[in-house]
Amino acid sequence: MPWFVLIVSGICESVWAIALDRSEGLSRLVPTVVFVIGLVASMGGLAFAMKHIPIGTSYAIWVGIGAAITAVYGMLSGEEAISLMRILLIIGLVTCVIGLKLVD
Repeated sequence: MPWFVLIVSGICESVWAIALDRSEGLSRLVPTVVFVIGLVASMGGLAFAMKHIPIGTSYAIWVGIGAAITAVYGMLSGEEAISLMRILLIIGLVTCVIGLKLVD
């Protein structure tokens, strides 16, 4: 269960990061509400997971999931360039996150 919560928390991290960008400095109501809900869910899930998974592993996985999803979103939304190097680096990031799970 802690691993599932950690993965969902990583997804919520990307949700709050994207919502923060869309909130235009917390000046738009709906993205700001999504940001707050995503932030609370993400941090709460990370805190729960850290009770059962070592801090270094849980934090690295949480950040890795959030960063990968946010980077892919940026490319798919057209805000960031799509390039083979970016895609390979994201794949490398995801591979490292999976590796942390496997060696734990």
